[in-house]
Amino acid sequence: MDYNEFVGHVQHRARASSAEEAIGSIRATLSVLAQRLAGQEPDNLAAQLPPEIGRYLRQQQAKSERFGLQAFFERVADQEDADLPDAVHHARAVVSVLRDAVSQGELDNVRAQLPEEYDPLFESGSEGQLA
Repeated sequence: MDYNEFVGHVQHRARASSAEEAIGSIRATLSVLAQRLAGQEPDNLAAQLPPEIGRYLRQQQAKSERFGLQAFFERVADQEDADLPDAVHHARAVVSVLRDAVSQGELDNVRAQLPEEYDPLFESGSEGQLA
């Protein structure tokens, strides 16, 4: 999947009014996800994405932090400067496109680093539901 496809899919699934809004959701979601992942996992995930998208994962080179799904959504809302319900919807849209863009093995590696409470974030069809 190339950059324009990724952004277009996020824009459609998040019902974003513009590509710029979709890019903001992508940046916020992936940078927060990178904060949660340990080791080389952000780089491994970024390697399977268009470089313009993968850079949001690579910008977070600090050590991994542990935080729950609710805190994940709150951080996305903060970075996106959006209210929490919108940020939840946008993050789920981004992750749904991410699921389509990377290999199942890489997705399994990401999910292996996250507690079970993150499972709803990765479930198909979850992009329209709140936490």
